[in-house]
Amino acid sequence: MKVGTAVVLAGGPGIRLKPLTDSTPKALVDVGGKPLIQWVIEWLRMNDVRRIVLGVAHLKEKIIDYFGDGSRFDVEIVYSVHTVEGGTGEGFRLAISRYIDEDIFFAMNGDQITDLKLKDLADFHLKHKPMATIAVTNPRCPYGHMKVDEKYNVVGFVEKPSCHYALCNTGIYVFKREILRHLPERGDVEKTTFPALTENSSLKIYPFEGLFITVNTSKDLLEAEEKLKVINR
Repeated sequence: MKVGTAVVLAGGPGIRLKPLTDSTPKALVDVGGKPLIQWVIEWLRMNDVRRIVLGVAHLKEKIIDYFGDGSRFDVEIVYSVHTVEGGTGEGFRLAISRYIDEDIFFAMNGDQITDLKLKDLADFHLKHKPMATIAVTNPRCPYGHMKVDEKYNVVGFVEKPSCHYALCNTGIYVFKREILRHLPERGDVEKTTFPALTENSSLKIYPFEGLFITVNTSKDLLEAEEKLKVINR
């Protein structure tokens, strides 16, 4: 079974990216020479996801004007308007109820740059058949580590290593459409829907190793620029 539709939320106000987001929606903040959400759309297209439901709220007109019907990017885009205050729960609920007929589809926040292969994620979900699957990866520690010996001598340094014992939510999901019954009127799915799904083992994770960049703060933006420079050399 091919999964060819994605719901992408691009309505957040990007408060931690101010003043960039005072007059520019977070989705259109330039990262490595193109708008953040364009990275997501092009990645979806590369993974053969051609139909995109874009959830918009903050400065939504600018996003709609920029991407239009999606034909310029070889995809089909429709827009679902929600409120900033309604959170991801409202954003997903309205987009799904309005525009999703498929039983299985991708859903995601629109602020990540990744090389995750969506077919592998979909195959995992279709094999295990949960209500939702979350793609997860190992986060990087925000601090440099020191190696010491038994006498407290410093013997080496590791700069911001990957935390192999921890898993972080990438904000990339596969949903069954019946998840609508579990989405709140307002609030975030991370605090409402997902905890509820764990009670009857309806939520699974798909671990992956690879490129994952998320942009939430000005520091994230600077780090993303540096990583993309290395990748594109």
